[in-house]
Amino acid sequence: MMYGMSSAEEYLVKSDDELLAECDIHIYKASGPGGQHRNKVSSAVRFKHRPTGISATANDSRSQHTNRRLGLTRLRMNLALRLRCPGLPDKDELPSAVIECIFTPKKQGSTCLKRLQVGRRDRRFWLVAAYLLDWVAAAEGRLSPVAQQMGISTGNLTTVLKSDRHLLAAAQEIRRNYNQRPIS
Repeated sequence: MMYGMSSAEEYLVKSDDELLAECDIHIYKASGPGGQHRNKVSSAVRFKHRPTGISATANDSRSQHTNRRLGLTRLRMNLALRLRCPGLPDKDELPSAVIECIFTPKKQGSTCLKRLQVGRRDRRFWLVAAYLLDWVAAAEGRLSPVAQQMGISTGNLTTVLKSDRHLLAAAQEIRRNYNQRPIS
């Protein structure tokens, strides 16, 4: 089966400027920590992605620049978590972003499976996360077919899914929809 471009991939591969061009940006004053100093400056940012209607906000800092960066990161996260594209890829057709994150352990004489390694600070993290969620949904919430298709262990896949609480919650929701036990 030919695996098409993920719904999320279409947006996650774009540069920050390209993604921002597709967003309505609302700057506003937010309440919260920082007291009276925070309320004097419009530093909170809300992004609404016009093509999908998905939004993200950031008001963590008194700096609008910092909040714009955080808000854009959260928008990428929300796109990855909420947009699904069905279908499990063939082993020979794994997307390049995923292939770049799969490594072979360096143990000599080892017959170990490969390992998927992508950190939360890696720019590819949410793109890889979107693929993983697509594939878990295509496998009706079962992790072993996804891991097998990728050539990694189920434990490694579980570790990656657990690396971010939002990613884990999305995977748990998919599994719940297919009456699968929660990932422990």
